[in-house]
Amino acid sequence: MIEALTFKGDTIAVFGLGRSGISAALSLQAGGAKVWAWDDNEQTRNTASAHGVKLADLTSADWSEIDALVLSPGVPHELPETHWSAKCAKDADVPIICDIEIFAREVMARAPERRPKIIAITGTNGKSTTTTLIGHILSQCGRDAQVGGNIGRGVLDLDSMHDNAFYVLELSSYQLERTYSLKPNASVFLNLTPDHLDRHGDMKGYEAAKARIFDNQTREDAAIIGVDGPEGKSACTRLIAKNNRRVLPISGRRSLGRGVCVIKGKLYNVMDKRCEMIVDLTKAVGLDGEHNWQNAAAAFAAVRALGLDAKAIGRAILSFPGLEHRMENIGSVGSAKYVNDSKATNADAVAQALKSYDNIYWIAGGVAKEGGIESLTPYFKNINRAYLIGDAAPDFMATLKDKKIPAKISGELRMAIMCATRDALASKAKNPVILLSPACASFDQFKNFEIRGDEFRKLALEIVSIYDRERANAAIVKGAA
Repeated sequence: MIEALTFKGDTIAVFGLGRSGISAALSLQAGGAKVWAWDDNEQTRNTASAHGVKLADLTSADWSEIDALVLSPGVPHELPETHWSAKCAKDADVPIICDIEIFAREVMARAPERRPKIIAITGTNGKSTTTTLIGHILSQCGRDAQVGGNIGRGVLDLDSMHDNAFYVLELSSYQLERTYSLKPNASVFLNLTPDHLDRHGDMKGYEAAKARIFDNQTREDAAIIGVDGPEGKSACTRLIAKNNRRVLPISGRRSLGRGVCVIKGKLYNVMDKRCEMIVDLTKAVGLDGEHNWQNAAAAFAAVRALGLDAKAIGRAILSFPGLEHRMENIGSVGSAKYVNDSKATNADAVAQALKSYDNIYWIAGGVAKEGGIESLTPYFKNINRAYLIGDAAPDFMATLKDKKIPAKISGELRMAIMCATRDALASKAKNPVILLSPACASFDQFKNFEIRGDEFRKLALEIVSIYDRERANAAIVKGAA
């Protein structure tokens, strides 16, 4: 845990006692702050108290005694409606911050030569993959990589700071809008598409929140920007014009005069005064799909900007196992492979998987999102057969029947994977893919997408084990004949 020593002696209110709230409260308490923590939910308060968090009812607090409010990222301080705790803070001129700001102040309190390296990643899509990939590269290259923020461990739950540590942080717009002191050595801005507009008002507000990742950088820092979309291009142009930091454009689909780009699956380094092919991403089993090419370019640029060897980075990229539940390769039976994409809970996410493979035996369904799967029509040509589960099965069946895509209602995941495996192995299709990419939430049959993905993985590995055992037995019998 990182102790928040910069707040020693201060009275800090903490509202929202989920993962980040509990983490912030315990960090502040360990650093010597007086913590008043609260949540609207009694059960959540009880859980926090059991972890050692000191509770105080903020609805009746004297806000003139409070030095700062640490507000959970999911609690709005302005739009769509100001939460009562944020209103109390504003009325008393109490600054509103988040756990990332606490972390940033701890970093900046250290002497410059003793500060750990910070790599911060944001964007609408690809944050988790890029963050995890950067952590993997650093670890493979012998660095102490601490990965967290909006993924995995909360930032203040990461290991205590030391001079040689690298903190790799996935940051959401909700976190960035309440962070003021963060100065990343490398900031990554992947892309921007409409999301969370109720919270930020419009695309301009959403982009402004994301762009805060660059605010405190100086000439020795790197700003890495995906330029495959219009928002990234304009952000790149603006930062280059300021001429106060190293700006590195990245692209997953076109050549660049400088930066890092991927052309037909090959990643090129154009950062070091010459163009050098580093790695063939089509051989990176943990980065299936063209949408991952920009993620790989971003990861390369970030760690190369901090001095890691280019060839070593390339080798580490090839060894990346991928992210759980995001086009995760599980194993194979014969020529058919299993891919767990349980995180794909909407059609936009499923599109990335469907356009990445041919000869798909598609498992989909659950609790449908608005719009269904109609938007996936351009990718239906890659589906050999669909196996539908959960509440959405009848509606999905109607859509697929209308598009003349063979499909059946399997009901539950076990039946779906068994039928998909049987059909894939019986087919003459080249390298068939048994793909769980549900286009749905999970809560009709599973608590969350992680449990759904874990069940798919368990079932797939059971089938792989049986298949391998039967092949081994057949070989033994043949050898003994």
